[in-house]
Amino acid sequence: MTDKLYQKKVIILKKWAYAYYVEDNPIATDEEYDRLYHEVLEYEISNPNGVADDSPTKRVGGRVRDEFSKAKHIRRMWSMEDVFITDEVEEWLERTVKNIGKTPYFCEPKFDGASMNLLYEKGKLVRAITRGDGTVGEEVTDNVRTIRSVPLTISYQAQIEIRGEVVIKKDDFEIINQERAKERGTIFANPRNAAAGSLRHLDSSVTAKRRLVFYPWGLGQNSLEQSNLSQKMNFIYTLGFLKPPYSRACNTIEEIEEFYHFLISKRDEIPMMMDGMVIKVDDVIKQEQLGYTVKVPKWMCAYKFPAIEKVTKVNAITVQVGRTGVLTPVAEVEPVNLDGAMIARATLHNFDEIERKGLMVGDSVIIIRSGDVIPKITKVLDDRRDGSEKEIVRPTECPTCKSEVLDEGTLIKCQNLDCPSRVVNSIIHFSKKSSMNIDGLGSRIVEMLVDEGKIKDILGLYALKFEDMEGMEGFKEKRINKLLDAIAESKGTTLAKVIPAMGIEHIGTVAGKSIALEFGLGIVDINEEQLEELDGIGTEMATSFVEFMRVNREFVLKLFDEIKPRVEEKIEADENPFKDKIVVLTGTMSIGRGVIKDMLEKLGAKVSGSVSKKTDFLIYGEEAGSKLTKAQKLGVVALTEGEMRKMI
Repeated sequence: MTDKLYQKKVIILKKWAYAYYVEDNPIATDEEYDRLYHEVLEYEISNPNGVADDSPTKRVGGRVRDEFSKAKHIRRMWSMEDVFITDEVEEWLERTVKNIGKTPYFCEPKFDGASMNLLYEKGKLVRAITRGDGTVGEEVTDNVRTIRSVPLTISYQAQIEIRGEVVIKKDDFEIINQERAKERGTIFANPRNAAAGSLRHLDSSVTAKRRLVFYPWGLGQNSLEQSNLSQKMNFIYTLGFLKPPYSRACNTIEEIEEFYHFLISKRDEIPMMMDGMVIKVDDVIKQEQLGYTVKVPKWMCAYKFPAIEKVTKVNAITVQVGRTGVLTPVAEVEPVNLDGAMIARATLHNFDEIERKGLMVGDSVIIIRSGDVIPKITKVLDDRRDGSEKEIVRPTECPTCKSEVLDEGTLIKCQNLDCPSRVVNSIIHFSKKSSMNIDGLGSRIVEMLVDEGKIKDILGLYALKFEDMEGMEGFKEKRINKLLDAIAESKGTTLAKVIPAMGIEHIGTVAGKSIALEFGLGIVDINEEQLEELDGIGTEMATSFVEFMRVNREFVLKLFDEIKPRVEEKIEADENPFKDKIVVLTGTMSIGRGVIKDMLEKLGAKVSGSVSKKTDFLIYGEEAGSKLTKAQKLGVVALTEGEMRKMI
């Protein structure tokens, strides 16, 4: 085969693949496709230097990674403001008109999937990054190359970031879940979770089998000259990207409402999950004039679809145990299809809610789902009872470890740190940066260590050895040593950090510091009266702390013996403007906010995380957002970092 004939066959193969995988409209038989595919593959094996950049053979995946690296977006990926009713849409439109005058809007479906940023340079796909925190995401290029609706090359040479949603069609989702149930006994909760999980699979050949689809909805870095975003996107579609099934230019609230209800009517017909409609100011210059808040662009919003309701029956109540030991009831219901997802469970939050609703096992109920991962029970249909229903009793012991629980009314808690249901999340909480700061001990690593039986509680971290992790998936020598070093470095930290790291209900960093400074290592034997004498410690906090120490006394003493926490000396602050004042920090400072927090606390200030009428000072840096706005509304004194330093 000549190179010219090879290139011709690649073009034909791409056309056939696009028709089959993306358009669901095959224009060749499977036999024809397979024969041509293998002809192309054989040529590429014999001529590895002549392989086309966009050959369909590059989409099968096969690379298995230890983990995904982090990558930065050239331009930030923003979240969107949500609006739910016509009045909120009108308010949003009024704000845009007030700032930029009347302007055309562009509306399109909001698909429910995983956001993705594709970077093209010199016509080639060079990087694919998940949204992450909007600034930095995970680099998943190998996996995205397997998506048939993502062109590997485009006929545009300048650098460009193309943003969009990776989705799985409803029918494909059902097939994936059937296969997953047979292989693993578990299924994905919904197409969004399936899409996100597929993108982050460490084996790209698995991603290749999932029939993911990419729909672009916006741009990051680009030098396109069109004046409207819709015009820019029309150009993007000509490069080989999928166009949404419907979109519309709108000028008035009436036109927006008409298209919104049209999309709702098409909700079952459109093969992808939709959870709303996106409204955008179309003029690019006016978008920049409107600008951004700290979290969202002011020039677009998501008009969410109304909740979908279904009637089902509660078969049982199961109790889950969270990181802090809180027992949460979950309703096991007759499986029902809600917006393309089979729902078999609904959240109940707490046992007080069960009592408020008057819910019984066997009741018929109305459940809703509106973009939420877990549906909610909104109404109990008690008029449908036949006498077979059973009362739901508040638990008196933990369903996992059988320890006696602490019933605080709204919250019922297992206080046993060794409880298996608490182990993974309690270790994750213990290790995170704001707690013991054990670098490299993320949630996935903790889950693996617990599942493999290497650790069974927080104390187990400090008994880990190199040989315990050697040979485990993704654990190479450098990584193991780095993790062991981080665990060792966490020893000797302050008691003020250890207390909140243990995950005691209601006890955060501020309370932890106060308790540590007042009682030192004697905290295991203090009583509620002693605690309540401390400023800022209420009855609920004191009860929770004392009960935790009663259940875990021996465990805590062993932990102290292992890590030997430092007890900071309590220093009475001299008189200064911040002594005994409640202070809130926000924005980016010249140094870390944690450093400033420590400095203010040594001056006798109480540093809080939220603004209220009781706040004395708000100290703000660059990019201060809603906290500054709220402080100004409440008349709280707002200081720049420089003004604070002058006062000190």
